[in-house]
Amino acid sequence: MEFFTSYDGTELAYRVVGNGPPVVCLPGGPQDSAYLGELGGLSAHRQLIMLDLRGTGRSAMPADIASCRCDRLVDDVEALRGHLGLTRMDLLAHSAGANLAVQYVGRRPEHVDRLALITPSVRAVAIGITGELRRETVQLRRDEPWFPEAFAALEAIGAGRATAGSWQAIAPFSYGRWDEAARAHQAAEEEQTSRDVVAAFNARGAYDPDATRAALARFGAPALLLAGEVDPGAPPPAVAELAALFPNAEFTVQPGAGHFPWLDDAERFVAATMAFLG
Repeated sequence: MEFFTSYDGTELAYRVVGNGPPVVCLPGGPQDSAYLGELGGLSAHRQLIMLDLRGTGRSAMPADIASCRCDRLVDDVEALRGHLGLTRMDLLAHSAGANLAVQYVGRRPEHVDRLALITPSVRAVAIGITGELRRETVQLRRDEPWFPEAFAALEAIGAGRATAGSWQAIAPFSYGRWDEAARAHQAAEEEQTSRDVVAAFNARGAYDPDATRAALARFGAPALLLAGEVDPGAPPPAVAELAALFPNAEFTVQPGAGHFPWLDDAERFVAATMAFLG
């Protein structure tokens, strides 16, 4: 791990793996960036700089947890860019990290060469994901042995009858293969996430969808929007709608992939991402 001091004195950590031109990577959650691994081997082609957002991983918990709000983390990304001495950078974000990335390019578009959003959250631009769309997406998994229990849990969540067991039961929907590797990955994720930081990240005022949409319409740099075919968290139609907000976007769907496409088919993920990043 390496460290730098952000704008308010909070010490933040980042991990550097691989060789080649750098790509700054923003994790979802917010949570420890460790779950990204080496993005399926993307590190063989590019140097990955993986930021632990404040209050997660090796980064310090700030004196004011309200500073963990998504829009306020833009200043941490800018502080990291300055620390690295990058005039411009390629930026990759996964899941909820996309909410931070789109706000960063809204405020600092001059510092981004290419933007890759991997199974992105669409919350920052207020794109709705209906229960029906999620059900249609998970029906692609109906032949899996775990499907009946997982689908019943998804219905319970949608009906407002969720329990802790419900959230555990739907975990297989996030992975293209619910195997030992997926189970281990999911278990580690639970340990890497702080409910308090997640609540602060999404607190009232974190998003201004109209302003962000307007900013993305002016963002002319190339953007990649990659969806997982079977991902109910970021269903392909919702990701396609996000892609349509960019004037220069490439939208692709990784077959058979869930929310973590580099785990489901590393070779395909790396090929698609490198075709974009170069």
